[in-house]
Amino acid sequence: MAERPKRRLLVVLGSGGHTSEMLRLVDLLGPGLEYVYLLEREDVFSRARIRVPGRAFQVHQPTRFGDPLWLAALKTVRCALETCVLLARIRPDAIVACGRGLAFPACSLGRLIGAKVIFIETAARLRSRSRTGRLVHPFADLFYVQWEEARALYPGSRYAGRLL
Repeated sequence: MAERPKRRLLVVLGSGGHTSEMLRLVDLLGPGLEYVYLLEREDVFSRARIRVPGRAFQVHQPTRFGDPLWLAALKTVRCALETCVLLARIRPDAIVACGRGLAFPACSLGRLIGAKVIFIETAARLRSRSRTGRLVHPFADLFYVQWEEARALYPGSRYAGRLL
């Protein structure tokens, strides 16, 4: 009998604390999945922190704090195009993301190609919603918060503890 192929999970690594949260989740999920990592090209630290093997791809950062609106728009389009090409190539079964940056382009475009979207609101958000959380919540298949109190911010969200 042929062995069933592993499910392919695209893990979006934001940077800093968002990367720490996602890599902690990967540690908890273990080796039963095929991991593919999406990183910002400008993030020189996240790739070195990956402990569970998987292919890693980089795209340009969509925006930076302080970018003028016109530049942010151009950078976001560039990031979306690069992400679209990668998603067509990778064909993930699901996408898991936390935080800012690449999370929205990866989740929204992934949803369009039929991937399940799992979003985890960062542990830094206890009493207010993040911009990315507000954008992804309406179409996420699963939406987790890391504080029980934060469930009130996102109807239908789930609490399963904190990653850090």
